[in-house]
Amino acid sequence: MGNFKNKVVYQVYLKSFCDSNGDGEGDLKGITSKLDYLQELGVELLWSTPFFPSPQRDNGYDVSDYCAVDPRFGTMEELEELIAEADKRNIGLMFDMVFNHTSTEHELFQKALAGDEKYQNYYIFKDGTPDKIPTNWASKFGGPAWEYVPSRGKWYLHLFDVTQADLNWENPELRQEICGMMNRWLDRGVDGFRMDVISLLAKDPQLPDGKGSGYVFSPEYFAFQPRLHDYLREMRMACFDGRDCMCVGETSFVTTQNAGSVVDDGRELDMLFQFDVMDMDGGETKWDARPFDLMRFKQIISCLLYTSPSPRD
Repeated sequence: MGNFKNKVVYQVYLKSFCDSNGDGEGDLKGITSKLDYLQELGVELLWSTPFFPSPQRDNGYDVSDYCAVDPRFGTMEELEELIAEADKRNIGLMFDMVFNHTSTEHELFQKALAGDEKYQNYYIFKDGTPDKIPTNWASKFGGPAWEYVPSRGKWYLHLFDVTQADLNWENPELRQEICGMMNRWLDRGVDGFRMDVISLLAKDPQLPDGKGSGYVFSPEYFAFQPRLHDYLREMRMACFDGRDCMCVGETSFVTTQNAGSVVDDGRELDMLFQFDVMDMDGGETKWDARPFDLMRFKQIISCLLYTSPSPRD
């Protein structure tokens, strides 16, 4: 793939990009059919939104199988054809992956629900009773970030939808499972990963209550935690070292102060999405638009270019 820093990257929103079979939804064959067009545009790296099996509670970011293709988007043979045809045109492929959580329909979570202790340790379960929630953390989808499982007498953490159970990255077996899966895709010709909410992998092991009453959204306890850097460095060594590929982080709660902590020394992520720029025209919410502020834009860009935060800010 060559130096990714000089590559033109193009994102395909799979569901709407190109429908090859007339079912009203984009698919993998649709992408393959447009490769000549994408090559003409100068595309050198193609990033597609998720096509893995999913109940689609979060637009495919609730993955139920990392190693297969959802039939609504095609087959494994069609994915292999896409990889091969893209390679002929010197177009790399970047998969969109989610490693903070899986769908509760994933085989690993179903084994955990069935009582398998090994797989319960793949997720963040806490013993308890229905009347005593582990913390007052709020889910980004609303309501509490914990769900009670009566059959097990346990709560599981879900920072997003109730069907998206957070993985336990403190467990080395879980980390090995994830890295093994990534390496299998890289061995099949994938050129990199865009990794969703990657900054949330590590949680404060004490699981303290958030500050405030009711359910409180508490990123100070689950975003950019110290152990995140250990996990990303381990992933770099296990998956990316010695390969011509790239890893991009969708780093929720990134700031100009902490961005450098995951990219500065090249031992964690290659690059990340910096949301300061994206959010600069929003007010209290992203739907509350405000006029473009050129000076604010210059301040953000200047800070990103010339400020080198401490590696552990």
